[in-house]
Amino acid sequence: MDVYFDNAASTIITKEVLDEMIKCQKDIFANPSSVHKFGRKAKTIIENCRSIISSKLKTSPGNIFFTSGGTEGDNMAIFSIARSKKIKNIITSRIEHPAVLQPIEHLMKNEKIFSHFVDTDKNGNIDYQHLSCLLSKFESNTLVSLMHANNEIGIINDIKKIGEICKKNNAFFHSDAVQTVCHYEIDLSAIYINSIAASAHKFHGPKGVGFIYLSEDTMIDPYIFGGGQERNMRAGTENISSILGMTKAFEIAYKNLEEESKYIYSLKEYMVEKLKNEFSGISFNGLSEFSEKSLNTVLSVNFPKSKSSEMLLFNLDIAGVMCSGGSACSSGTQIKSPVLSEINPEFDGKTVRFSFSKLNNIKEIDYTISVLKKLIL
Repeated sequence: MDVYFDNAASTIITKEVLDEMIKCQKDIFANPSSVHKFGRKAKTIIENCRSIISSKLKTSPGNIFFTSGGTEGDNMAIFSIARSKKIKNIITSRIEHPAVLQPIEHLMKNEKIFSHFVDTDKNGNIDYQHLSCLLSKFESNTLVSLMHANNEIGIINDIKKIGEICKKNNAFFHSDAVQTVCHYEIDLSAIYINSIAASAHKFHGPKGVGFIYLSEDTMIDPYIFGGGQERNMRAGTENISSILGMTKAFEIAYKNLEEESKYIYSLKEYMVEKLKNEFSGISFNGLSEFSEKSLNTVLSVNFPKSKSSEMLLFNLDIAGVMCSGGSACSSGTQIKSPVLSEINPEFDGKTVRFSFSKLNNIKEIDYTISVLKKLIL
C-alpha cells in the first residue's frame, strides 16, 4: 500500500484540472500578447482567470499578477518593495521559508538594508507586542514579511492583527500565503496587507505557476524585465494552460472549502488520537493538535530518540508511507531544519511531518500507524 502524506510539499493534480490543461494545450496555441483573433482568445482566458481568483479573494483583478509560484512571488514582493520604497529595515521571523529569508539576507549583505527578527514562542507563535516594539523604533521605510502559516509545523499567524500593527506604524506588509490559499478563507478587503504569494501545486494544481497579490497602493517597479506582460510587472509570455489549470483547482477548492476543510481536520484529529494511544513520549510541534491555531493539513510529530529513529523516514518510505521531516533529506537521513532548531533546540529525536489532503483517508492513517508500530523500537 502506498500512502502519500507529503501534501505540504506538493499535492496531486486532479483529473478535472489535468483535463482542462490538456484541452488548453491543444486548442489555445497563440501568444496572448498578439492582437489577432487567436491572440485575443488566449488573452481573454488569462483575464477570466484573473477575475475568478480576485473575486474569491475579494479584491480587484488588477491586483493579481501571475508568477511561476511561491518562491518567485516572495522574491518579487520582497525585492520590489524593498527597492521601490527605499526600505531601510525589514522585520521577519526565523521560522520563515527560505524564499523569504534568503532574499532578505541578500538585501542585508548587498543593499545596506537592516534585518530584524521578531520573537516567537516554543510553538512558533509570533510575539505581537515585540513586533509593535520593533516597528516603533523605525519612523518609516520598513517592510514586515511574516508568513500566514508555517509549512513545517503548521502554526497559523493572525495576518489581520499583523496588518493592523503594520498600518499603525506605516509599514509595508508581505505574507507568504502558500500554505493557506485555497485551504482557508482569505478576505483581502478586510486586511491591511500589501502583498501575498500563492502557489498552485499546494491546492491540487500544476507546478510552476502561482500568483502574487499587490494592493492598489503598492506601486512597485517590475521584477522581471523584457516585455509588457502582466501590466508591465512581470515580463514573459504567460503560461496559459498552467494559469487555467491553477484557476480550475482554485475554483474546485473554494466550491467545497468548508466541507473539505472539516474532512481534512478530521483526518488530522484521528491521527493525533491514534498516535497518543499507541506511542509514549511523543510530542507535537506548532500546536498541531488545535485546529484554530494550526493548519488542518500539517501534523508535525516528535518521536523520542531510539535505535530506530535515525532511519525512521527512510524506513517509512520503504514501507510505502511518503512523508517528510520538514527539511531536505539525503540518503534517508535528515538535517534538522532551522525552524525545528528555533522552536525546539534541545530535541534530539526524529521529527516527522505528515501532511494531508482531501484525497487521503482513514485507512491510510491506520496503515501508517501499523507501520510505525513495527518501526519504532
